[in-house]
Amino acid sequence: MSEPLELLENYRAFEGWQKRYRHPSQTLHCPMTYSIYLPPQTNTAKKAPVVYWLSGLTCSDENFSTKAGAQRIAAELGLALVMPDTSPRGDRVPDAEDQAYDLGLGAGFYINATQAPWNHHYQMYDYITKELPTLIEQTFPVTNQRAISGHSMGGHGALMVALKNPGRYLSATAFSPIVNPTQCPWGKKAFSHYLGDDKESWKAWDTTELILSSADADNVPILIDQGTEDSFLKKQLLTENLISASKIKHYPAKIRYQQGYDHSYYFIASFIEEHLRFHAQQFDA
Repeated sequence: MSEPLELLENYRAFEGWQKRYRHPSQTLHCPMTYSIYLPPQTNTAKKAPVVYWLSGLTCSDENFSTKAGAQRIAAELGLALVMPDTSPRGDRVPDAEDQAYDLGLGAGFYINATQAPWNHHYQMYDYITKELPTLIEQTFPVTNQRAISGHSMGGHGALMVALKNPGRYLSATAFSPIVNPTQCPWGKKAFSHYLGDDKESWKAWDTTELILSSADADNVPILIDQGTEDSFLKKQLLTENLISASKIKHYPAKIRYQQGYDHSYYFIASFIEEHLRFHAQQFDA
């Protein structure tokens, strides 16, 4: 491996290891951090399949590793967990002029920007689907079996990435995902800056639109949990739009409303075991 890795943190957890690294990203033209959990099976060089976790707006690679409580079940199932950052970062990386939380740093939306000044750094889709998996698979005792999951903006990213790469990701799950970004304020703001005014081009990054254009052979096993008390549900997440699209295309996505749950990591921690078991079933199939 040609790129140097800097180990930032290293913790024993459930007989495995929770680690955090920094590396220079050739795709994003800046240093990037990511966290990784290696289950105990890898202590003897036995390789583990990987679940990638994409976090939401304002988050970093650390939110999931410290709040979700996923390491216990990942250790039991023998799953590696990889948690990238949510955007490129650094003094030279463009940010929103008003430092808004929903554009710029911490808000990469996991797409490839085409518009200046964003396009030089904000190539998160290529980073997530190409550079980072290559780095992980060359560096750690993991297989090339991959699944992907995420929350909110990261839920959008996980579903979109899986749908654009059938076969490369064996399954996708999401908590409170932004499922129709071309139709919600968060998505419209980000896409107009990153992708420009051609709204037709936005559809290539939209889960609902990808479902509507999907072929039967492209079906990826999908599980989505959405809290009924999520304050972003009706205006930003638009879950019903995806349910309607899935019915139109007879797409076998499993979409569940969870009564009383909100948008927080308490929600994620409550159901993360089911999501990891869902991925493990696809790895074992």
